[in-house]
Amino acid sequence: MSHFLVIFSASLLIFSSLQAALATEKRTNIIFFLIDDLGWSDLGCYGSKYHLTPNIDKLAASGIRFTQAYSASPVCSPTRSAVMTGKNPARLGITDWIGASQKFRILVTPKNVKALPQNEVTFAEFLKKSGYATAYFGKWHLGADDKDHPSSQGFEYHRGVNRAGSPGSYHYPFKRNKNKTATDVPDFDSADKDSYLTDLLAEEASEFIEKKKDVPFLLMLSHYSVHTPIQARKNDSIRFKDRMKDIELSSKVTIKKERYGNTRMTQNNPDFAAMVESVDRSVGKVLGKLEELKIKDNTLVIFTSDNGGLSTLQNGRRPAPTSCLPLRAGKGWLYEGGIRVPAIFAWPGVIDEGITIDEPIISTDFYPTILTAAGIKLDPSQHQDGLDLNVIFRDEGLPPRTLFWHYPHYHGSGNRPSSAIRKGNYKLIRWHEDGSEEMFNISKDISETIDIGSDQSAKREELSKDLSEWIKASGARLPKLKEER
Repeated sequence: MSHFLVIFSASLLIFSSLQAALATEKRTNIIFFLIDDLGWSDLGCYGSKYHLTPNIDKLAASGIRFTQAYSASPVCSPTRSAVMTGKNPARLGITDWIGASQKFRILVTPKNVKALPQNEVTFAEFLKKSGYATAYFGKWHLGADDKDHPSSQGFEYHRGVNRAGSPGSYHYPFKRNKNKTATDVPDFDSADKDSYLTDLLAEEASEFIEKKKDVPFLLMLSHYSVHTPIQARKNDSIRFKDRMKDIELSSKVTIKKERYGNTRMTQNNPDFAAMVESVDRSVGKVLGKLEELKIKDNTLVIFTSDNGGLSTLQNGRRPAPTSCLPLRAGKGWLYEGGIRVPAIFAWPGVIDEGITIDEPIISTDFYPTILTAAGIKLDPSQHQDGLDLNVIFRDEGLPPRTLFWHYPHYHGSGNRPSSAIRKGNYKLIRWHEDGSEEMFNISKDISETIDIGSDQSAKREELSKDLSEWIKASGARLPKLKEER
């Protein structure tokens, strides 16, 4: 009898292990491409006539392309905190890029939190606890201390994570100068001397997929590109200079005045175009690895940017590297150019191919969407500002909601402290220096050229009230006059 119990117990153990293995095999892999400073109109599938992005265009054709996706902030660190937590950055106190000098002119700006709070539970932590292999490659910019590293926020494997928001260089040895600085990119001392950072990160990510192909995995490929410094491979840059001639694109740079800054109106920078292409090349490499290993059909792929393109810089500075037209302004601003970004989802068998969706989404939505895709029960108290986009994948609509942004800082783009609200097709921007407000109908005026606030005063008052109530309820900190500090 005891011999039977031993055999029976062993059989149960084997059966349980087999069940666990089968369950593991069915769990969805997740790849998240988070690109830095990539503008809404920088991709072929979003209208660029100069940049070449065949792999990203193919990804968009294989899934959903959102036309009204928004970053949670016009700058990087706040948006990245929103992606990782599902919360509006104002709730976390991360309202500017981490490390920014909090300069003031008319107003004294609030202090910025220096790192993603340790008590926040990232979606990576949830996935790791549920059995996912988790990896982070590239830019983090959510804290410079060891305790604020991705390894403390749910990522068990990481490569190329420096302590700043940009690399010292995109070329080996990925340093700005001989002196060690926060921008130095670690882990690649033994790389080939002709290595290019964007390509190298894609290679590292592909190797991770190869190693973890038999278990569910979360891979975040967070490129430093296309952030400054604008450095491309020489041959790539030459090709785009030739391309300008081939398509008869003028090299003349046209500038338009934007309050305290100047906006580039021409997308004709060959070095920048080459950097965009390097991002596209990296996407192709990673997706190619999925096909090679025959795990593409069990993988959710997300592609987006942390804020709008760098098209606007304050007076006296050289022209920015790209144009966000037809959107107004760019990175650093709460006009559409600063916060409307590309967003693409592909998931064979779950998401239909070639879908375009005009419904607004925002960075905080990635958190609940990823957890649901991984089969993890949601805790609404954590991702309180995000909506689960899986309902869209099931051909259902998102419930109506209002979107908010809060940027109470001065920025090198020329932007000044401001907050914004989008409710339906109406968007209101408030300027904190003088309390003035602008209102636009985004569906009729994507370029935000006509302030309709005076013509529709009731609607303006409604949005203004809603914005004020949200600022108070969210705990968003406001800039103050010197004597009020």
